[in-house]
Amino acid sequence: MTETHTGGAAAESTSHGFQTEARQLLRLMIHSLYSNREIFLRELISNASDAIDKLRFRALADASLVGDDTDYAITLETDAAAATLTIADNGIGMSRQELIDHLGTIARSGTAEFIARLSGEEKRDAALIGQFGVGFYSAFIVADEVAVFSRAAGSDEGWCWRSRAEDTFTIEPAEGLARGTRVVLSLKPDALEFADDWRLRGVVRRYSDHIAVPVCMRKAAPADNDAGVDQAAPEWETVNAAKALWTRSRSEVGDDEYREFYRHISHDFGDPLVWSHNRVEGKLEYTSLLYVPRTAPFELWNRDAPRGLKLYVQRVFIMDEAEQFLPLYLRFVKGVVDSNDLPLNVSREILQQDDRVTTIRNALTKRVLALLQSTADKAAESTATNDAAAQGTPSETAGDYATFWDAFGNVLKEGVGEDVSNREALVKLFRFSTTRQPERAGRVSLDTYIDRMVEGQDRIYYLVADSWEAARQSPHLEIFRERGIEVLLLHERIDEWMMGNLQNYREKSFQDIARADLVLPGESAPKASDDVTEPLAERIAAALADRVEKVRPSRRLKDSPACLVLAEFDPGPQMRRIMEATGQPLPDSKPQFEYNPEHALIQRLDAEPDEDQFRELALVLLDQATLAGGGTLTDPAAYVTRVNHLLLKMLAS
Repeated sequence: MTETHTGGAAAESTSHGFQTEARQLLRLMIHSLYSNREIFLRELISNASDAIDKLRFRALADASLVGDDTDYAITLETDAAAATLTIADNGIGMSRQELIDHLGTIARSGTAEFIARLSGEEKRDAALIGQFGVGFYSAFIVADEVAVFSRAAGSDEGWCWRSRAEDTFTIEPAEGLARGTRVVLSLKPDALEFADDWRLRGVVRRYSDHIAVPVCMRKAAPADNDAGVDQAAPEWETVNAAKALWTRSRSEVGDDEYREFYRHISHDFGDPLVWSHNRVEGKLEYTSLLYVPRTAPFELWNRDAPRGLKLYVQRVFIMDEAEQFLPLYLRFVKGVVDSNDLPLNVSREILQQDDRVTTIRNALTKRVLALLQSTADKAAESTATNDAAAQGTPSETAGDYATFWDAFGNVLKEGVGEDVSNREALVKLFRFSTTRQPERAGRVSLDTYIDRMVEGQDRIYYLVADSWEAARQSPHLEIFRERGIEVLLLHERIDEWMMGNLQNYREKSFQDIARADLVLPGESAPKASDDVTEPLAERIAAALADRVEKVRPSRRLKDSPACLVLAEFDPGPQMRRIMEATGQPLPDSKPQFEYNPEHALIQRLDAEPDEDQFRELALVLLDQATLAGGGTLTDPAAYVTRVNHLLLKMLAS
C-alpha cells in the first residue's frame, strides 16, 4: 500500500493506495451491481450496530470509554439539496490505523473466491455482498464519494477517511468529532431516491427493524406551519422496533422478521432453511435463536475458520463468535444465545471452564439435531403423500431436507467420531445413495433401508468408492443384484472414516462388501478351516507372487472374472489417502484376489499350459480387477504392453 503525505504536521493528510482486491471489488460495485441497491443501507446500519455492541462490551471493563453519552443510537440524515445521506453512530469508533486497516483492505481470506464467484448476474452477485465481509463497500453502489468521520472511544483525535472509489483514499485529521462514526454518502444522480426520508423509512423497517439499537430520523415538520413562525429544533424519532428480536415472544415475531434477522447476523442475503426460537427457564435461564442456513459458506471445510453463536449476557453483547456453545460438526449453525446466568465479564477462558456453558451446549446441540429431524420427518411425510400412488420407493429426502443434506451432510458425518452421546440421533439423520435408487440424488435413511431388508438379512451392507458411478459399476455388487439385496453406496471422501466409527444401528451391524469376510443373508461367518486350496488358486498365487496376500474362488462374482478384496482391518483407498495427506505411516498390506470359476476368461486361464503366458494373463486380470475396483495401477505402461501383446497374438492366430 502506498502512502503520500501532504500538508503540515498539524494537519497531516495522507493518500493511500487500495489493496488490489479492494480495487477490483470497488470497480465491480460501481459498474456491475445494480439490482436491489437498497442493501447498502442494511450493511451500513449493521456495521453501526456492531460498533455500538463492541463499545457496550468494552465499557464493562472501562466505563470511562462511554462517559455521559450512554444513549446509544444510530441516526440517518438526508439533505436533498446537497444529495447526501449520513449514517452515524455513537459506538466504538475507529483510530487512524483502524480506518486504514478496515476500509483500505479486505482482510478476509475469501476475497479472491468472492470475486471469482461473481457471474455478471446482478441479483445473484448482489446477494454475495456481506456474506464475504465486504458490506461497507456496498456504499459505492449508490455513492460517487464516501466520507467516513470517526473518533475512537477513549481518544481525543478524530479522522476523516475519504474515497471516490478510485485507486486511492485519503486520511486527514478532523476536529470537533463526537465519539463514534459518521458515514457521509454523496449520492449518484440515479440514486437520489435515498435522499428521501420516506423512502429510507421503508428500507429501515424492511431490513433493520430487528436491530436492538434505535435507528432514528428527524420528525417531519408540520405542513401547516407559517413561514414567519420560529420553529423549534427538529425532534428525532425511532424508526425501527429497537428491541432485540430474540427477547420477544415467538407469537409476536413474524416469519419475515425471523428471516431478516438471520440476514443481519449471518450476512447471508438468502433465506435460512429452518430456525428454532426457544426460552429456557429454571436452574439455568437462557434464550436461543438458532438458524440452519440454506447454502454452505465458502469456508465450511476450514475447521479453523471463525465460527459460533453471538453471545449476549443479560442482553449485553459479549462475543461475536462463541464457539463453545455448539460442537465443531455443527459449525454451520448461525444464531444468538442470551444467558442470564453467565457473568458479564465472561471471557473465552471462562467459557471453556464453566459447567453452565457445558449444560447449554448439550441442550443446544440436542435442539439443533431435533430441528433437523423434524425437517427430515416433514420431508418424508410430504414425499409419501405426493407419491402415494406412484410405483417403487421414492427418495425420502424431498424438499428442504434434501437441500440441507446436499449442503451440510458431509459436515454432519464428522459428528459420529466427535459426539458419541448423540451418535444415534446423528445417524438417524444421515442419508445414503443405494443400489435401489435410480439416481445419485436419490437417498434414503438407515431406517428405511432396514425396513426393506430381505428375509434373513441381519447386516447393513455398504460399499465405499471414489464416486457414485464407480460404486454403481463395482463387481462387488453382482451377487447382491442377483439376490435383490440393497447396498449403501458411499462415495464421499469422509465416508470410510465415518464407517470406521460406526459399529451398529438398531442392532444391525455394518458389513463392507469389499472385505474378505463377507457374510450373506442365511450364511454363517466363514472359518479358516473352511478354506479349500484349489489348484488354480495356487497357480494364480504363484504367478502374482508378492502382489496379493491370498487367492481364492469368489462367491460374490457373477459377471466379472475377478476382483480385489481387503482383509478385515486393512485401510481402504480413501483412508490411505487421508493418512498420506496427514503424514501418518501407512501399514503394509496387500489385497486378496478373488476369481470367478464360471467365467470364460478364468476357464481359459486354467487351461493355459504355458506358465509364462499364464503369468501374463494373470497379471492382466489383476490390473483389470484393480481398475474395476476404482484403484490406480502401479505400472500402467506394463499393463498396456501386456494387453497389446495379447491383442497382437490374437490377431495373428
